[in-house]
Amino acid sequence: MWNKQQTQPEAPGAPPVPASPSPAFSAPSAPRPATSTGSRSSARLGAGLHIKGQLTGTEDLQIDGKVDGPISLDGHQLTVGPTAVLTSEIHAGEVIVFGKVVGNVYARDRVDVKTDGSVIGDISTARISIEDGAHFKGRIEIDPAKAQAAAG
Repeated sequence: MWNKQQTQPEAPGAPPVPASPSPAFSAPSAPRPATSTGSRSSARLGAGLHIKGQLTGTEDLQIDGKVDGPISLDGHQLTVGPTAVLTSEIHAGEVIVFGKVVGNVYARDRVDVKTDGSVIGDISTARISIEDGAHFKGRIEIDPAKAQAAAG
């Protein structure tokens, strides 16, 4: 019933040593670099956060809380979650709106305003989609050259 490996005495205060190496006890591996398949790093600001001030970054971002101040994501994607309220001027590569944005939106590639989304402000982008039921009040400037310049 008991084998020798399971009944070896341990030194007092020493951590238990596994009988045989297992994957659960292996050294942590180094972080994997982003591959060329399009996987990008992303961040998320939860619903309980309220930020006042400038927000800048070089990765995709999902916001579910409140932000008062300009947002610049250097060509990356901003997702405005369903509980988010942004009072911001937004500069990003792509903007997807499920929540509420009050301020101008400048997207190099695309802006999507989803069914429960709301944008009060001007939008400047290469491509736009506003779903039925979404709220939009402002002007739209569509410039396809923006997407071509970003790709080239």
